[in-house]
Amino acid sequence: MIVPIPAALNQNSFDVRWYTLRRPAAPDAPNIWRKWLLDRGSLTQHLLQASNGDFKVEVVRQIWGRPTRSEALALGISPRQIALIREVQLVGLGQPWVFARTIIPATTLTGKQRELNFLGNRSLGTVLFRDPTMRRGALQISRLKIRSGETVWARRSMFKLANKPLLVAEVFLPALQQVNYRKK
Repeated sequence: MIVPIPAALNQNSFDVRWYTLRRPAAPDAPNIWRKWLLDRGSLTQHLLQASNGDFKVEVVRQIWGRPTRSEALALGISPRQIALIREVQLVGLGQPWVFARTIIPATTLTGKQRELNFLGNRSLGTVLFRDPTMRRGALQISRLKIRSGETVWARRSMFKLANKPLLVAEVFLPALQQVNYRKK
């Protein structure tokens, strides 16, 4: 098993100010990160393509816990409300490329969406982008500090499945800089 860079991230890493993207040319992110940050399509599909299929999802942890204040505010729930928190590494060519953190309120996990409890090593993107009821909210970006003092670029957005919300944050790890972004 790969030693997770997420050890350098903690829940407080995600309790930062996120900026909604209103104009695609607006972010201060370096060019190397802009295409990754701004693409509204399936990140899983881009990573599968970039890795020529040498791609996997590794679950770091999946627990019932409290979201950060920032996450609760984005979801419109109380920070005291318990939610399913799923953290995974998206690994391409044997290297962690992305750390993803998903917050799913308990009220979302009803009906067909109950399957989100049981993703295991399947990509959340494969479920989201195949669901005809899926709607994606605005992209937000931020820079997150990791324990080494470094900062990494991240994006997050609200998804709704059958009008039920979940929040997905994707942290672009340094190894992804070596990967060519190719859009189909």
